[in-house]
Amino acid sequence: MENRTFAVVENALRIAAEKVESALTEYLSERYVGDTVTAQAMAYSTLGGGKRIRAFLVLEFARMFGASEEAAMPFACALECIHAYSLIHDDLPCMDDDDLRRGKPSCHIQFGEAQALLAGDGLLTFAFELCASNKYVSHKSARLAVSALSSEAGAMGMVGGQTLDLANEVKSYADLRKIYLMKTGALIRAACLLGYFAATDRPHERDIKNMSLYAEAIGLAFQIHDDILDVKSSTEMLGKTVGSDAKNDKKTVLEFLSMKEAEEEETLLTLLAVEAVSDYTDSELLCKLAIWLLARQK
Repeated sequence: MENRTFAVVENALRIAAEKVESALTEYLSERYVGDTVTAQAMAYSTLGGGKRIRAFLVLEFARMFGASEEAAMPFACALECIHAYSLIHDDLPCMDDDDLRRGKPSCHIQFGEAQALLAGDGLLTFAFELCASNKYVSHKSARLAVSALSSEAGAMGMVGGQTLDLANEVKSYADLRKIYLMKTGALIRAACLLGYFAATDRPHERDIKNMSLYAEAIGLAFQIHDDILDVKSSTEMLGKTVGSDAKNDKKTVLEFLSMKEAEEEETLLTLLAVEAVSDYTDSELLCKLAIWLLARQK
């Protein structure tokens, strides 16, 4: 049963990733972003890799609430642009200082630090253009999407989490949990919300609450699992340098929890995520995704 569940999720992720890759290739073409070195760096860091889990969540929540894939795809691509920008900047020497990303040289290694900064800036701003100009949704839906994405990616969301992470003043698991919920969980919450807004411009409080619970639970579980993999896995398996957190003297969940406790925590969070969405019609794949994330090897 487990193998069958994983096969279903992996097939769905593969199909969605191919569609998102195709759409992103078009959006990051000369027609939309020009033919400068910065444009090349934007495409280099966004295309040709990644599980596209955030984009998948946009598409899947949109489907669950009755939106077309056509309506959801600009939002999914916008989120991938935000995610790619965050990875470019995370890898910079002034941040996490990583030379590898998705099995190839990081953007600043390939293009230089100045172009990496510009590529990140370009992707960040282009994401909002994609949301605002989505012609397949109402103006109100587009506005809701822009608002949600800017909020979750900004100073009270992902950027705020990165700020706390850089300060490296983590003294407890509660401190680390806050960082993870902002740094990783915020963009996952944005993915769920953008999918929802592709389907409706009249959001309900109950739906927002349940999506937030799902997003926060899988986002925290995802980051805990990353911490575990950073110890257990290899550079070849992950496609990025393992042990970089220890090298940079950054606190991880294993600083405060034993390996067994960390694994129990991510299991509990996964169950909470499943419970948050399981009552919705056609939520089966989202439930399976949460379980698959718990078992991923990279």
